[in-house]
Amino acid sequence: LFFCSFVFNRKTGEPPLINGWIPYLGKALIFRKDAFKFLLDQQKKLGDIFTVHIAGRYITFIMDPFQYVYVIRNSKQLEFHEFADKMASKTFDYPALSKGKFPDLKENLHRIYQYLQGKPLDIISDHMMKNLQDIFEWKCSQATDWETEKMYKFCCSVMFEASFVTLYGRVPAADGHKVISEIRDKFIKFDASFPYLAANIPIELLGATKKVRKELIHHFLLQNMTKWLGGSKVVQARQDIFEKYELLGDYDKAAHHFAFLWASVGNTIPATFWAMYYLLRHPEALAAVRDEIDHLLQSTGQERGPTYNIHLTREQLDNLVYLESALNESLRMCSSSMNIRISQEDFVLKLEGNQEVSLRKGDWIALYPQILHMDPEVYEDPKEYKFDRYIENGKKKTTFYKAGRKLKYFLMPFGSGISMCPGRFLAMNEMKMFLFLLLAHFDVELAENKAVRLDNSRMGLGILLPDVDIAFRYKLRS
Repeated sequence: LFFCSFVFNRKTGEPPLINGWIPYLGKALIFRKDAFKFLLDQQKKLGDIFTVHIAGRYITFIMDPFQYVYVIRNSKQLEFHEFADKMASKTFDYPALSKGKFPDLKENLHRIYQYLQGKPLDIISDHMMKNLQDIFEWKCSQATDWETEKMYKFCCSVMFEASFVTLYGRVPAADGHKVISEIRDKFIKFDASFPYLAANIPIELLGATKKVRKELIHHFLLQNMTKWLGGSKVVQARQDIFEKYELLGDYDKAAHHFAFLWASVGNTIPATFWAMYYLLRHPEALAAVRDEIDHLLQSTGQERGPTYNIHLTREQLDNLVYLESALNESLRMCSSSMNIRISQEDFVLKLEGNQEVSLRKGDWIALYPQILHMDPEVYEDPKEYKFDRYIENGKKKTTFYKAGRKLKYFLMPFGSGISMCPGRFLAMNEMKMFLFLLLAHFDVELAENKAVRLDNSRMGLGILLPDVDIAFRYKLRS
C-alpha cells in the first residue's frame, strides 16, 4: 500500500521510481551488494533515466553518456560542493565550511589547487620523483637476490611514504621512517571504515575507528607539523589560510590536514596496485612498457641503477604513451566513482532529443561512469585488459564511439566538471613515476598464481580495492 501511494504521487515528467519495500532503506542493500548489475538491470527495464530510493535519498540516474554533458554544465542548479563538504566534515571530524562561520574559506582552499597545476606541478612532481627514488634505492640495497613481498602492502608502503614526505615533509627524528610507518598503519585501519562513514553510519558503531581517527588527527597538530622539514607549498598555503580563521580550532585545522592526506593517497594507492598487477599478469604489456622506459633513458643519456638519479620532465612523462595507456586501462577497469549533483531548486533538466526530467529541490542526480567504462559498444571486450587500448598509430587515442557517435566523455576515473579531482595531474604523475622506477630498477614477476578480484565494498566511492593481496618477487636488473 505504501509503495502504491508513493507511485501515485509522482509528478508529471518525473522518471520512474524504484522504491523497494523496506521503509527508509529502499534499495540500499541490493545496491550496495552490486550497484553495477543493479543499474544495468534497471536500465534494461526502464530506459536511460530512473530514480532509485536508497537509504532515504531519491537518486535519479542518467545512464546515457551522451546526456552527461547536460548534467555537468548545469552547475548552478545541480550543486556538488555542499554535499562533498557535509560528507567530508562528518568523515574527517571538522566543522562544515558551508555553515557561514568561515567566510570564503571554501573558495580560498579551492584557489590553492593552483599549486597542483602548471609550473608548481612540475616542482612537486620533481620532489615526488626524488622521494620515490630514495625509497627504491633503499629497496635496492635490500634486494641482493629475489625478494618476495605482498603487492598491495608494497604499493601502500612506497606510495604512502613518498606522498607523505612530498606533501608534509620529512620527520627529522632518528626514527622518522618508523613514525611515518605508524601513521600509515593507523591510516589503513581508518581507511577500512571509510565506506561505512561515507554511507553515514555513526562512527560510534565502527569499533576503534573513532579512537584511530583522533590519533591520526593529533599527528597533524601544529606543534607536530612545525617539526617536519621540507613540506610542499600546497600544504604551507593551506596552513597559512587556516591561521586566518580564529573560529577554526587547532584540532579542526589538523583534521583538515588529515583529510587532505586521505584525498592524496586514498585512491592513488589502490590505483597503483592495479596498474602494477595488470602489467605483471600480462607479459606483453610489461615488455612494451619496459622497452619504452629503457628507450627514454638511453635517448636522454641517463643510467639506470640505485646510485643514479633519474630526472623526467613533464613532457617526457607525457610522451610515454604505452605507460599512460596501460595505466588508463587499469583505471578503466578498477574505478567506480559515482558523480553526484544535488538539485538546488524544483526545476526541469533539459536533455538531448527534447527529453526533460522534472527534479525536486534536494533530489540527487547521479552519473555512474563504470557503466560507460564497461560498455562493449564503447570498449570491445570490456572485461579484457588491453594495455594499448588508448594508443592509435603510435599516438594517444582520444576518440571513442558509441552507436557510431563520438563520445565527449569516455574515461572518467577522476569525476567530472565541478567535482573533478583537482589533484588528478599529480596523481597520474605519481603513478607513472612509481611504475617507471620499479621497471627501470627491477625484474618483477608474480610469485603466486591466483586471481585477484575487485572488492565491491567501495562501489561509488572511487578506486575499488583488491579482494586479496598477492605475492610478487623482485630483484635488481642486471
